Amino acid sequence: MKTNINYILLLSTLLFACKKNEITQYETLTDNISLNYLDVKGNPDTAAITYSFAESPGLASDTIFVPVTIAGKRVSTARKFILTVVDSLTTARVNLHYEALKPYYVIPADSGKVLVPVILKNIDPELANSSVVLGLRVIGGEDFEGLLPVPIRTKRIMYSNRLEQPVWWVWWQGNLGPYSRTAHKLYLISGGGELVNTSAPNGFLGIPRSLYYLQNARNFTRDPFAWVARYPEKGYILTKRTDGTEDYDFYHADAPTIKTYVKFFPQVNSYFFMNENGNQIIMN
Repeated sequence: MKTNINYILLLSTLLFACKKNEITQYETLTDNISLNYLDVKGNPDTAAITYSFAESPGLASDTIFVPVTIAGKRVSTARKFILTVVDSLTTARVNLHYEALKPYYVIPADSGKVLVPVILKNIDPELANSSVVLGLRVIGGEDFEGLLPVPIRTKRIMYSNRLEQPVWWVWWQGNLGPYSRTAHKLYLISGGGELVNTSAPNGFLGIPRSLYYLQNARNFTRDPFAWVARYPEKGYILTKRTDGTEDYDFYHADAPTIKTYVKFFPQVNSYFFMNENGNQIIMN
């Protein structure tokens, strides 16, 4: 019995000594840092973020907030860390597709996390045709280690200005005309939203709202000059082309490189928006 008691006391002493050493070792290490993306179950989410400017026509830039968290203890002083672009994961071009990152960012005093603003830009017309990827990684910096697994320190942001045909377009194609990304963009600029499926249960309840959207789109596409004059706060401009024609370019003041062609047809003495395929956009 005495032998058993002595054995238990010895084991307890060893365990206590090990635990104390582990704590001492941890306290001497520099804290680590990672990105704080979690899935619905609270596990690290390493999937790419997808974003589109297409649902907000005229938006020249937008800010994505990247959550950064420490693996360690909060301290009473601010601490610096680095968020960098990973070239091997990136197709986006600085200043064209995103604003350059700062040399370092700061975790505030007495805090364990921070949101880092990353500004994405929508001034490249090619974003209407294809996506670009911005790969980001937190690597530690002056006050942190970067020893945690690479996947939880890395995030890819995939973005474009590309629209895809919504399911409701075919239900109202007699009013909207054949689908094109340009027509879709103009519909959204006019304030249009999702159109109702009239064959769905209680679908008739959404018809008045849908007709309102269609009327706004019709007025806009038939006379963009009147629309621009009526809604100056929306920031859109019509500029006459310098090619000797009576044609115009339609664009937002904040994104002058992203233009929609407005062509004059003397046969009917009218202007029409032209889609990406060179066809007139006519909404009835």
